[in-house]
Amino acid sequence: MSDTHLPHDHGEETEALLKGMPEAGQFQALAEVFRQLSDGSRLRLFWLLCHCEQCVTNLSSIMGMSSPAISHHLRQLREARLITSRRDGKEVYYKAVDTPAARTLHDALEALMAITCPMEQ
Repeated sequence: MSDTHLPHDHGEETEALLKGMPEAGQFQALAEVFRQLSDGSRLRLFWLLCHCEQCVTNLSSIMGMSSPAISHHLRQLREARLITSRRDGKEVYYKAVDTPAARTLHDALEALMAITCPMEQ
């Protein structure tokens, strides 16, 4: 944003702040990631895949969901570039991608869980 003249000067360094503000498209991309994770089952599945690699059959059993439902969530997480898969014979295994973004998101989920759902001691 360049040379934005605000109607009111409140004595803040708003101009400098706005120069460093990410573009609207970047916020939209971030909103899409949050949209993908707005489902509790997908959050749980992503968290799990950050800790281990599993096939759909095992994920279905762990999550207490049908294989088609798990596949649906996996597709959305894959489209958000949060998980990856590998084939071993007839079996496909899924895990979180090993990227700084996925690790940061996982760390954020862990921190938010600690705040919103503290374990009783």
